[in-house]
Amino acid sequence: LVGKGDLKTLVKALIAGTTGEEIEREASAVFPIKDCYIRKVKVIKKPKFDVTALMEWHTDDGQDVGANVAPAIVEETVAGSG
Repeated sequence: LVGKGDLKTLVKALIAGTTGEEIEREASAVFPIKDCYIRKVKVIKKPKFDVTALMEWHTDDGQDVGANVAPAIVEETVAGSG
């Protein structure tokens, strides 16, 4: 299913969810499989460490993707209440 390639393409393929459908099609000649999903992935061979690829994942493209959060309300404790 997955040949040689980079980690980014593998993650995109797993998130898309088409790998389960691919397994269903390939195995249908041997045994009918229904609702095949990828639940866990284990890396068998450690990839070569590439700093540029790591930095590519952690680049700051200047867009703020988070939402604004309201400040927390501070509750005052009353003497003798606890």
